[in-house]
Amino acid sequence: MITFRRLKYLSFFLSGVYLALLVMWLGHGPGDVKYVLGWIHGIGWIVSSTLCIIAVRLRVIPLWLAVMVAVVGGVGPFAGSIGFIVCERRSAPANGPLERGMV
Repeated sequence: MITFRRLKYLSFFLSGVYLALLVMWLGHGPGDVKYVLGWIHGIGWIVSSTLCIIAVRLRVIPLWLAVMVAVVGGVGPFAGSIGFIVCERRSAPANGPLERGMV
């Protein structure tokens, strides 16, 4: 089942993998680790892009968020993770604790 939460966590996981890949590349880490991280990143991006396209059709996420993951995320996967945060904040209730009677 495709849910907003699962897609968000997948996006954060892939951002972490990409960050680890960048650190290994900059630090001249072992080639085997970079190879595995590269494959996880590449296959993960394809899977997450496909799932986001399906999620748009199922009305789980908005189209702009799928574009952030599938298109912009191809250049930098952090864009998709940021998109999930923005989307979550936009859909949060606008009333703060004081307006709801909670102090």
